[in-house]
Amino acid sequence: MCWSATADLVAGTAVAAVGAACVARVRDVRELPLAALPLLLGAHQLVEAVVWHAGGGGGPATLVWAVVAMPLLALWMPVAVLCAASPTARRRLVLPLAAGVLTAAALGYALATRTVTAEIRGHTVGYVVGLSHAPVLVAGYLLATVGSLLLSGDRRLLVLGVLVGVGASVCWALWRLEFVSTWCALAALCSVVVFGWVRARPARAVAARG
Repeated sequence: MCWSATADLVAGTAVAAVGAACVARVRDVRELPLAALPLLLGAHQLVEAVVWHAGGGGGPATLVWAVVAMPLLALWMPVAVLCAASPTARRRLVLPLAAGVLTAAALGYALATRTVTAEIRGHTVGYVVGLSHAPVLVAGYLLATVGSLLLSGDRRLLVLGVLVGVGASVCWALWRLEFVSTWCALAALCSVVVFGWVRARPARAVAARG
């Protein structure tokens, strides 16, 4: 499937619907941020559909997309995983959380002081911010997002972490200039794994109490 306004619209609607189902099934408020991840990523794809229709540029949709993709996700993921994690897993999740806080602060500052623009490049969208120390920020971003899933101690979240981690490598190899856009699209599709995680949570909680 090629990336386009239509693809983003269809994928975003489907993933957001899965996210709404995840949120509806939550039984523990601590699991809500992670359960809402597909809802956030689905809405994110819908915002990019607006960017496509606008032909790129530096309009409000471009800025909203960049805020979600960069500082918000860098912080959301480790916080969400930490909230849902078992007490034994929380200590090792401090590292991705710290990486997320620092990376989100740096990316937020960059978006506040620089202009972000979107460029339509064939079947992909490239977002240009002009980040300094980009390799360090990418490493911190991946540690916060992918690393938190891999260190979660939960089998289903580990699968999600592997999927988005491999996806990040593939997107970087194929579309370096459009890495953020293509990887976020893949992450949105992979986040349907969260629905299986939410469905399994009540059963595990009952088993633990028994």
